[in-house]
Amino acid sequence: MKLVKAHAYGNDFLLMAATELPAGADRSALARSLCERHRGVGADGLIVFSFTPDASHRSGGGSSVRMDLLNSDGSYSEVSGNGVRCLAASIAKSRDAQIGESVAIETDAGVKTLELLALEGRRLTFRAAMGQPENVARRTIDVDGTAIDAVTLRVGNPQCVVLGEVSEERLHAIAAKLAVHPVFPAGSNVELAMIEAPDRVRILIWERGVGPTEASGTGACAAAVAAMRYGGAARDVQVVSPGGAQRVEWTEGGLFLTGWAELVAEAIV
Repeated sequence: MKLVKAHAYGNDFLLMAATELPAGADRSALARSLCERHRGVGADGLIVFSFTPDASHRSGGGSSVRMDLLNSDGSYSEVSGNGVRCLAASIAKSRDAQIGESVAIETDAGVKTLELLALEGRRLTFRAAMGQPENVARRTIDVDGTAIDAVTLRVGNPQCVVLGEVSEERLHAIAAKLAVHPVFPAGSNVELAMIEAPDRVRILIWERGVGPTEASGTGACAAAVAAMRYGGAARDVQVVSPGGAQRVEWTEGGLFLTGWAELVAEAIV
């Protein structure tokens, strides 16, 4: 099986064409095996992709592809902002895409269109249209007898944002438990978020089915929405995680996520 490893701000993925899968392969088991850090290739998730019938270059250089995402524990995820960017980087690089061209990626959270803004070797920068956030609400959630003020929403996948102190201790004490809290039947991605300036939000992430990650595209979007709606942040912010800063804009046209992805290696397993 041939695969490509890529990462966006340290949030890493293995990309595999569906045609590479053995007949009858257990995708969940394969994801767990390949993503294992010490005995596999190592990644936060496995993306299995296939080209759609209209995947040839459109006018303007666009292309489309279908992706399915499995977390490192083998569980399902609807979408990943960094994952779609990694896949777009691989496709754009293989097709020698030019600045201004776009890649449309079909996910279970809808089609995400990514415009190529910059190309520097193996690092490609995109602005991705992520759609409008949904079901944005503020609620109180009990965590071991402590009332946590949280913002819940969907950015294609379930998100829970806790505004306030950002620390490793709180990440493990609060975010880890919120990710599997009964109020989220399918689990949730969780972000601790602090507004450092009107245009700057700092986060730590506990990703559903993975655990702590250095970055999250949809998590950055969710934290930005929470900070904008309930914390007075501007509608155009830098969201800073351990892996680096991504730009999130919330416009009438929806959320736009700008950042880079880097192709690491090709492998045969």
